[in-house]
Amino acid sequence: MPSHPSSSSAPSSGFFTDVSRFLGAFRWAFMPLGLLALVAVGVHAAADTLDDRLLTVVDRLDSAFDAFVGRYQVTASLVDWVSLERRTRLAKALALGWELAADLLLAMPALGYREVAAPNPVEAWRSMLEASEPEASGPASWRGLLRRCLRSPTPMRWVRPLATAGVVLAGACTVARLVQGTVYLSWRPLFGDAVADLSARGLAVAALCGVSVSLGWRAVLRNLQHADEACEAVGPRRAWTRGLLGCVLVAPLGVAAVWDASPVLSFLR
Repeated sequence: MPSHPSSSSAPSSGFFTDVSRFLGAFRWAFMPLGLLALVAVGVHAAADTLDDRLLTVVDRLDSAFDAFVGRYQVTASLVDWVSLERRTRLAKALALGWELAADLLLAMPALGYREVAAPNPVEAWRSMLEASEPEASGPASWRGLLRRCLRSPTPMRWVRPLATAGVVLAGACTVARLVQGTVYLSWRPLFGDAVADLSARGLAVAALCGVSVSLGWRAVLRNLQHADEACEAVGPRRAWTRGLLGCVLVAPLGVAAVWDASPVLSFLR
């Protein structure tokens, strides 16, 4: 008995699927910009915590200068030459310059983020874990990069990604605090203090996890790739001094980001 072709047509994709596919065509543009923005927000949050410390350093240097010039009659008029207002402006200028330098070192590599289609459709995190072949033209994977970090450790290979992880966490916490404050203040008159507080904390944790999962690990991976490429380009002898000044600049910001600008537990208390 001859078979007749089925009269049912192929199921059409839904509206949200079409929108998702349309927006997915622009991932090459908004993913690097998202990574750049997240790192920049984290660097700014970390730099804000260093203003008071820089002002303390400037005050101590000014005190040492005043003590030195006060010993001599000729230079005694220079005592209190730098007023408190000037010291405050100087500390803010140093913090701003530090922040812009860290943005240049940690955020700018995010603009080189590119996604390569995997031979078989798998999750993004799983494809990044797969070890890439040495002759492959695509970006290196987590396994390949970590293997080179252990076999050929350099300051740039370790400090840049770890500092990026710190500022990414600080940036995610900044977004979570913004969500928490917005939800709490807008929901409190409607649902009361208890419901608004619980909802705000829950949505803040969701925002923290969402930003970290969608953008955070990609920013760390991109900086690890950039550091690895820079070290491989100069050879093993010069790799130790490659980007050493930049590592000195970003390391304190990374520590400040984790220690002072990442109140992760505050969303759960």
